[in-house]
Amino acid sequence: MQKLVLQHLIHNNKQQIALIFEKDAELIAAAKYIGATWSESKKCWYIQNSSENLKKIFSVFKGKALIDSTLFFRKPQNKTQTASQKAKPIELAELSEEKKQKIEKFILWMRSKRYSESTINTYSGALGTFLRYFADKEIKDIDNEDLVHFDNHYILANNYSASYQNQFVNGIKLFFRKIAGSVIDIKIIHRPKRAKQLPNVLSKEEVKAILNSPKNIKHKAMLSLIYSCGLRSGEALRLKPGNVDSKRNILIIKNSKGKKDRIVPLSEKIIVLLREYYIIFKPQIYLFEGAKAGAMYDERSLQQVLKKSLIKAGIKKPVTLHWLRHSYATHLLENGTNLRYIQEILGHSHSKTTEIYTHVSTKSIQKIISPFDYL
Repeated sequence: MQKLVLQHLIHNNKQQIALIFEKDAELIAAAKYIGATWSESKKCWYIQNSSENLKKIFSVFKGKALIDSTLFFRKPQNKTQTASQKAKPIELAELSEEKKQKIEKFILWMRSKRYSESTINTYSGALGTFLRYFADKEIKDIDNEDLVHFDNHYILANNYSASYQNQFVNGIKLFFRKIAGSVIDIKIIHRPKRAKQLPNVLSKEEVKAILNSPKNIKHKAMLSLIYSCGLRSGEALRLKPGNVDSKRNILIIKNSKGKKDRIVPLSEKIIVLLREYYIIFKPQIYLFEGAKAGAMYDERSLQQVLKKSLIKAGIKKPVTLHWLRHSYATHLLENGTNLRYIQEILGHSHSKTTEIYTHVSTKSIQKIISPFDYL
């Protein structure tokens, strides 16, 4: 299978994602499909750097190429460092045929378990890097001390993030537990301590300004549905008219993250808006279709809809579509909705994921009187 390398690229004074691969008709077609452009000067395909485009790359190239995102997810060096202080990139050896076969076996096993292609690419890419680092060792001889050495002399030495390190832990643990027989004790493989970042939340006034900005009813309906149901952008775009049950006031979300179905409540206002939209546009297959009838609305176009709405609303925050989902959950909590219901509506597997919204809800915090006021 072809290899696709992702790297950061500054081109036309903008942050881009470079897609580097050997000339291949299928991969070129995939690059064009996601909107990538060929750079004659850089000799590679590139696309604007965004989380949505990154997801699109993993989605479209699944099964077509093994994605190596090692360089892309590397944590940037401190700009105050001198050239001599910066860590030199570590050259990794090529994989032996035996290790390539083991990785391929791992890929086939994950596919048989119906792991998503993006997860398969991430885990197999991480495993490939790990096994290349220990090119002089047989897989069966790799032990826990080697993992600690790898963490210190590869992950930390290259200033990779904790989340990137965690990808290695996931892939390595799964491989050694299910595929490879070795002296590694899976139970004592440790995970990096992750930063506790709060979700970005908009005020109700800001959300209202954003949703009232579009003049096009389709644009208004898409943004409004994402907020009113706490949807991920991909979930909104994959919806079909049959997923809207206006008689029971619910939205049925099929095969979402983690291959789960769920239902979420629909407000009367959003049902009225969707009916108006449906009468005008009459979608054939997907609830929200692009210029071509029956074709799913493009995610990049949806991002542009949000961007234009932010400009019209005069909001200068770096708002993404996912901010609407975070805001919905926080506003539900502030309105007194039980956290367990919010977990079900958002489709979270674990309550701890939902509990993060208790840290950004301001309803109780705003009632606290500072001792400064008594001075």
